[in-house]
Amino acid sequence: ITVESLCVRPLSIHELAPISTLFFIITFPKWYSLIFFLFRFIKPNPSAPLWFGEKEVFFDDLAIEHLHQIGPSCVPTTLSMIANAFGQKISIQDMKAMINTQAPETWSKALESCGLKLAYCNIDQRPLEYYIEELKELNDLFFLSFYSHPLPAEPDDNGKLCTAHIVTMYQDSIIDTAMKQGVFEADKYPRSHLRTKRIFRVVPIDHERGL
Repeated sequence: ITVESLCVRPLSIHELAPISTLFFIITFPKWYSLIFFLFRFIKPNPSAPLWFGEKEVFFDDLAIEHLHQIGPSCVPTTLSMIANAFGQKISIQDMKAMINTQAPETWSKALESCGLKLAYCNIDQRPLEYYIEELKELNDLFFLSFYSHPLPAEPDDNGKLCTAHIVTMYQDSIIDTAMKQGVFEADKYPRSHLRTKRIFRVVPIDHERGL
């Protein structure tokens, strides 16, 4: 017996192919069952709650005094209104200097002196009215941002998609700074048919969630 005869010669690709094919044919029913299971029972989640985590209320006794904005200033007016409710007298003009209206991180930063910050909620572009009941159940303080007009399919020549607006929802009320009489029962808010852009929850500054 030679040493060479004891060595196992690696199979060539031409020899290995028929063996692999036979293995696949024999085991195909099991592979098919596994693939069927994966596609049949493991599906993407169709939806998500607005807020993951324990149901807790951070702010249960706020007195928010409605402010009426002058011109297109819903973001600084809303932030100033909330700062006032937490005892921080920050004027709308001062708030304008602190933020970029297109950068929510700056909004959150502006609320830090109040011991607050913002956290994103899980949303899509359904009309705002689809979220009202769930927001009422959470029974807390939120900022609701929505597109001010029916959403176009494409941006305009300047890259702008659509103007947007932001309002405050506290418990079961919506406070809109664009209107002189701007406090509504959430169920009766006249612009809730418009499509959602973002929803933020106002949380304590030491909360684990944030922007």
